[in-house]
Amino acid sequence: MWRATVLTLYPELFPGPLDASVLGRGAAEGHWALDTVNIRDFSDNKYGSVDDTPAGGGAGLVMRADILGAAIDSINHDDRPLLCLTPRGAPLTQHRAQALAAGPGLVALCGRFEGIDERVFSSRDIEEVSIGDFVLAGGEIAAMALIEACVRLVPGVLGSASSLGEESFEGGLLEYPQYTRPREFQGRAIPDVLLSGDHQRIADWRDEQRKEITRTRRPDLWERFLADGPIRRDKNKEPK
Repeated sequence: MWRATVLTLYPELFPGPLDASVLGRGAAEGHWALDTVNIRDFSDNKYGSVDDTPAGGGAGLVMRADILGAAIDSINHDDRPLLCLTPRGAPLTQHRAQALAAGPGLVALCGRFEGIDERVFSSRDIEEVSIGDFVLAGGEIAAMALIEACVRLVPGVLGSASSLGEESFEGGLLEYPQYTRPREFQGRAIPDVLLSGDHQRIADWRDEQRKEITRTRRPDLWERFLADGPIRRDKNKEPK
């Protein structure tokens, strides 16, 4: 079973949205599990505080290394990687989510306040991960996003594994546009090709749409797609 453990000051926030829809059903069916560790349980004072003023001065408070270290060391990792959600981390990608989903699970450390004592990172094998170039009040929402990105890829969680094959970032491209009933909506019709019944024409149209959307909306991904070499370009012809 794929398993996520979250170290947090606010365990009551979990499972939150991770308990809804296909993710909640996947947990109920035993495909994955979630547990939390309350960092305050390792506080060394009656107030349950886990932070102190920053060395060298400055605004805010910093999470203490000794308390976080004790919380981390209390967990049986079972070869699961320890990840800390932080804006300074490497951007989370679909490729990384796939790799994590293929493993036994993960341990997520959620920071708060001005940050975490750097000695936690230098004394532990921690992978720092970011979900975007912005700052949140804490790592809990980011941890939920990370876990959801992985759990939906765990076998058995989604009803149809084939639905994963053509979504955004597969093959280095964004997803093609989707349509459903009604046939017309406020003067806008479903493209005729999607109603043609010609599976090859539909596949070609979707492929061209993926490329054009990636080229115009994410030029960074498009440049990477082109740079991946002739193998990918032969498989996915460049748009005219």
